[in-house]
Amino acid sequence: MISQEILLQVKNLKKYFPAGGKSALKAVDDVSFHISRGETLGLVGESGCGKSTIGRTLVKLYEPTAGEIYFAAQDITLFNKKQSKAYARKAQMIFQDPYASLDARMTVGDIIGEGLDIHRLSQGKQRQEVIYANLQKVGLQRDHANRFPHEFSGGQRQRIGIARSLAIEPEFIVCDEPISALDVSIQAQIINLLIKLQDELGLTYLFIAHDLSMVKHISDRVGVMYLGKIMELAASVEMYKNPRHPYTQALFSAIPLADPNYEQQRQRIILEGDVPSPLDPPSGCRFRGRCKECLPICAEAEPALQEISSGHYCACHLL
Repeated sequence: MISQEILLQVKNLKKYFPAGGKSALKAVDDVSFHISRGETLGLVGESGCGKSTIGRTLVKLYEPTAGEIYFAAQDITLFNKKQSKAYARKAQMIFQDPYASLDARMTVGDIIGEGLDIHRLSQGKQRQEVIYANLQKVGLQRDHANRFPHEFSGGQRQRIGIARSLAIEPEFIVCDEPISALDVSIQAQIINLLIKLQDELGLTYLFIAHDLSMVKHISDRVGVMYLGKIMELAASVEMYKNPRHPYTQALFSAIPLADPNYEQQRQRIILEGDVPSPLDPPSGCRFRGRCKECLPICAEAEPALQEISSGHYCACHLL
């Protein structure tokens, strides 16, 4: 159930990585958005556009270069070590690779229980019961707690990763492409599990993905990123029905539909050229070098993300 309360507010977030000399890789460059409590915000875009960097910054795996991140009206960028540890209980992350994100030397029980130990939430028999309960929440068995990650399939490992994130009872979870490394037959199971857990536990998600069909299925709103910027942001139904930014239109034209007659008739929008380097992004609109409708002003001024209709935001001089 989505409430009107804003759980997470991001204002003018920047994350630059040093790249030798005075140059910097501008992974995230002046991004603002919010997520309401109980909502799923989907974030899509090409590889290298800054999606995962945003997710890692929101859970404090990266420190921002500039900007503000408010969680329940508190700016987490100002937190000290003790406050950051307390925040880690509220904000967790599900990683993309279920093989690399689990310690091969630890049993599943110890992987899930690690957060309980760090935050001193439970011990002894109570700790074991919490581990069993979280295994069952994600569709695994109690006896799986004594096994090691290499004994499980990719889908089961991702379930273990989800159980680990749930163990300390977070409010907000960043799902960083949690299905991209899984077989297609397993992807829908993991998505449905995330939806079920959100309904049962009142979770709030930032869902980062490449698969536009899956993003539509799970997200309440969708943001489209390009080269460190949000180009368009709208309710999921509105975004898929009426994409306005030329980049969004090109992305969504590539979504396959189960209608052979429609597929034969529709026109794919093929983008020419390559994504510019985040080390030296173009002036003005970052998409202008690949946009067929580019105007002179696109090279001179950067378009602001503005509301073009109720709840629909777009950064484009054409609009």
